[in-house]
Amino acid sequence: MSEITPDLVRHLGVLARIALSDEEVERLTGQLSAIVDNVAKVSEVATPDVPATSHPIPLENVFRSDVVGQMLTVEQVLQNAPDATEDRFKVTAILGEEQ
Repeated sequence: MSEITPDLVRHLGVLARIALSDEEVERLTGQLSAIVDNVAKVSEVATPDVPATSHPIPLENVFRSDVVGQMLTVEQVLQNAPDATEDRFKVTAILGEEQ
């Protein structure tokens, strides 16, 4: 079925600048032959009337509408903060800078 030969695998190794041992050439010959055969099988059943898909099940956008809702007040937001200053969270400097 496939036309993958040890000589072709050696040639591909040279093109890819990969040194292949004889054992690797034999192993890769079989593996590449199997890959080419499987691609050929898929190509046989892939017809123009079958659309290409990225998922077997159609996906839908499940996002809700972006609607402004009830907002928290500044006091509510800061009520459990360990430290706050001027209506803001106060945190320790993380870049080693003194404030």
